[in-house]
Amino acid sequence: MWSFEETLTSHSKGINTMTAPHIVDPAGLLGEALTDASPDLMRSLLQTMINALLSADADAVIGAEWGKPSPDRLTQRNGYRHRDLDTRVGTIDVAVPKLRQGTYFPEWLLERRKRAESALITVVADCYLAGVSTRRMDKLVKTLGIHSLSKSQVSRMASELDEHVDQFRHRPLDEAGPFTFVAADALTMKVREGGRVINAVVLTATGVNVDGRREVLGLRDATSETGAAWNSFFANLLARGLGGVRLVTSDAHHGLVEAIAANLPGAVW
Repeated sequence: MWSFEETLTSHSKGINTMTAPHIVDPAGLLGEALTDASPDLMRSLLQTMINALLSADADAVIGAEWGKPSPDRLTQRNGYRHRDLDTRVGTIDVAVPKLRQGTYFPEWLLERRKRAESALITVVADCYLAGVSTRRMDKLVKTLGIHSLSKSQVSRMASELDEHVDQFRHRPLDEAGPFTFVAADALTMKVREGGRVINAVVLTATGVNVDGRREVLGLRDATSETGAAWNSFFANLLARGLGGVRLVTSDAHHGLVEAIAANLPGAVW
């Protein structure tokens, strides 16, 4: 799997490709796209990530992981203090662990909220496309200034986020559909694989349903933009319940146009 942490070319905020190449942060750009088109997803993943970090950070202060005996334990958990946290994707429920003796105050979140929120959204977007890994989680916690977590805690957080991301990537599309309008595009980028830089693309589809709600339907990496890649991409969307599409917009890439006609025969291109 190539790293989704390199330079992205030929992309603008309107998700238009084949323009003059420029360099941006790909994970940050995808974070903006997911935040705009799937605020419920970002809100859910952001809440999951923050609460997992709070729990792991509190365990480090206590000196023992949740439910595990340890000679280094200093105190016990004593429930949670729930508070609302306003973010760019809406208000989330933050569960701050309480201790029987002493206090736990997550300075990295409550005093540096904007910085933490930006770092978390970028990592969530990165994980959405490239997969959740312990390395990404470890890099995140260090970015937030948390240096006391064990490898097992970081690994457990990665597993928890991976489960949520996987559920979203494979969610049925007929529940929020039908999606009347669909926009398809390919993001061209340079990525690092095995110590060398190669060209790759990310196939994307964004839909708008009959209520006017916009949502990211799917993203998939590919070595190149081909008709076969687009056919496989649309076949996956259809298998997940994509239906009712009346209009598809895209550039005039031959393989993409043919894949739209083959997989969405009732839609106008």
